[in-house]
Amino acid sequence: MTNCIVVRGAGDLATAVIYKLHNSGFKVVALEIEEPLAIRRQVSFCEAVYEKEVTIEGVECKLCKNEDEIEKTLSQDKVALIVDPKGEKLSKINPVVLIDGILAKKNLGTTKDMAPLTIALGPGFCAGEDVDVVIETMRGHNLGRIITSGRAEKNTGIPGAIKGISKERVMHSEHSGIMENVCKIGDIVEKGDLLCYINDYGKKYEIRATISGVLRGLLKDGAKVNKNLKILDIDPRKEEVKNAFTISDKARCIAGGVLEAILKNGIYPIN
Repeated sequence: MTNCIVVRGAGDLATAVIYKLHNSGFKVVALEIEEPLAIRRQVSFCEAVYEKEVTIEGVECKLCKNEDEIEKTLSQDKVALIVDPKGEKLSKINPVVLIDGILAKKNLGTTKDMAPLTIALGPGFCAGEDVDVVIETMRGHNLGRIITSGRAEKNTGIPGAIKGISKERVMHSEHSGIMENVCKIGDIVEKGDLLCYINDYGKKYEIRATISGVLRGLLKDGAKVNKNLKILDIDPRKEEVKNAFTISDKARCIAGGVLEAILKNGIYPIN
């Protein structure tokens, strides 16, 4: 495939990268796992694994089964997504750039020999060793910065603050089980409201809102969750309901860093 970019992962931050590169004229293929667990599902192309096709801010992404379907989808000016956790299709796709957007906080198998230019988002990678470039994902002064030697800032485990609220706006499951949602993304919730259950073999555990705000992210109903898994995200800005359905400022900043790194390395879209 000619002048194609592959992105490993298609959660909300990777989706922002995919969106930016697609709108900049690149052909983009996303690789995903069999059962992705995105929180911000309304702005995550990985939902195509379940829905077959999704549209985010005007950009369409279609689930493909093989290389022929990828070619056809790209020719239709859409993003192609294929279930390929280990990157086994890379030799057929032959990307000019490979981006690790899994955000696992560790390297799950990305190497510099996967493409002429390799880029990784966030901690877990060393620029110049594991990949060519690392993009900073930590909120703050260096967000989106291109790192060509060394590592991104370490994961603190503490979400970036919104209106001064940090840890309380992100909730993790205290039990393993199956998600049973009561609310949906975009709902206005008050502190103490019942948001969902974790069903552990018939025993239901209530998940109630820790703060008031907009339910910005929520795992898919029926998703299998393990203890301590992040399951939802509340934005304390009630007036910002639309933010649940659009790519975030943080994600767009990271995507801009990726695009800059690609262009800086002399790789341009082909019309």
